[in-house]
Amino acid sequence: QVQLVESGGGLVQAGGSLRLSCAASGRTFSSYAMGWFRQAPGKEREFVAAISESAGITNYADSVKGRFPISRDNAKNTVYLQMNSLKPEDTAVYYCAASDRIRGGKWVYEYWGQGTQVTVSS
Repeated sequence: QVQLVESGGGLVQAGGSLRLSCAASGRTFSSYAMGWFRQAPGKEREFVAAISESAGITNYADSVKGRFPISRDNAKNTVYLQMNSLKPEDTAVYYCAASDRIRGGKWVYEYWGQGTQVTVSS
């Protein structure tokens, strides 16, 4: 198993930036693909970005493509989400998740952090 703890959330004005971090402990971090998801009030959780075990593959939701690069440092057991050009509609609780298997060509995320709040004011 792996335990995940997010940090870096906060309140920021539109157009600003934040960097989220997700620190992992437990099983070997480099054996997991990692993803970021978010959930806004009254909405379902949605995919934001993902990165493969060796960082060779990244995927993004269209809504954040070009603004939220995902990266990881396997030596530090940490995955990052750099959030640039933030918009009020990016306001949500952001979760990181870990996957060690694929089903139907998609990563299956079995381990989740507790989330960190990001609020973007207009």
